[in-house]
Amino acid sequence: MSDFNQPSERGGRWPQHPRAERSLPFPSWWPILAGVTAGLILRALVFVGRPGGPFAAMMGSFIYLAPLLVGAVTVYFTETIGRRSWSYYVAASVLASMLFIIGTLLIMIEGLICAIVIVPLFAMMGLVGGLIMGAVCRMTNWPRPTLCGLAVLPLLLGGFETQLPLPDHIETVERTLLIQAPPAVIWERIHDTPSIDPAAVANTWIYRMGAPLPRSGISRETAQGQVRVVHLQKGAHFEQEFFDWQPYSHARWRYRFTPDSFPPGTLDEHVVIGGHYFDLQEGELRMTPRGNATAVTLRIRYRVSTQFNWYASPLARALVGNLEESILTYYRQCVDPAARSES
Repeated sequence: MSDFNQPSERGGRWPQHPRAERSLPFPSWWPILAGVTAGLILRALVFVGRPGGPFAAMMGSFIYLAPLLVGAVTVYFTETIGRRSWSYYVAASVLASMLFIIGTLLIMIEGLICAIVIVPLFAMMGLVGGLIMGAVCRMTNWPRPTLCGLAVLPLLLGGFETQLPLPDHIETVERTLLIQAPPAVIWERIHDTPSIDPAAVANTWIYRMGAPLPRSGISRETAQGQVRVVHLQKGAHFEQEFFDWQPYSHARWRYRFTPDSFPPGTLDEHVVIGGHYFDLQEGELRMTPRGNATAVTLRIRYRVSTQFNWYASPLARALVGNLEESILTYYRQCVDPAARSES
């Protein structure tokens, strides 16, 4: 095996290996395992900080640089076996990034929701890391120093990044559904739901990814005004505190989460609602009569606070929008027998 740091006889470049065209599955898996191991070491031993503290797993220095390192390590060790094609770099680095995510699930340091939503970004950054290392191996005599630099970079930035403020992205998502029932019937059902059939909402994306299913939602009068208490499975709960209450027509509320709203193990700490990175802030319900039917509009305002909001915000928008659609569809089925038979 050639030494990466020894200049070749052809202008100081890393010596060219005989071209070795192979396709997956790999004849040797150890470069893939090396890349996966590098990522797991970063996650399990370094980026274990609490949200908002140094070396938290939601830091940009981990989200961007961990898969980058996984791809780079994979291609580095793959090239020690023989020269590979660019397509091979892509396949190997993306595969290693996917196995890295699976590895975090197997050793129970990551939750299913986080693992699912991060797949596209990790695949992209792993690919970039693999291509960077492939280019370095082909064009320079410094693949090993480059790899060391990529390994040290997240360690340096993981402590420094806490000095950077998290950008807040606040957005409102709205969905409307026409329900064949008068406003009074829909209103009473929404604000007095002592039992929610989990099967009726189980196809909602967020629930399919492991979030606790809703069990009930009941509004009641308190000294502070009208409050709706929502209970979910696994002991999770939260409140909706109304500040605008116009029966059968319009309601607005603030979401209220407490430290015990989501018991340990209910949600991954990185995506806890009301937490450091994500929050539901306000909701609004409007009912507009349309003949014998009612147009029901649900609006939810939420906050996303990460160093990768360009990626997290569209995901949050899609998930919140899908949740609104699921809620409206559920109440349509509750008050419209025809809708139940169609589902």
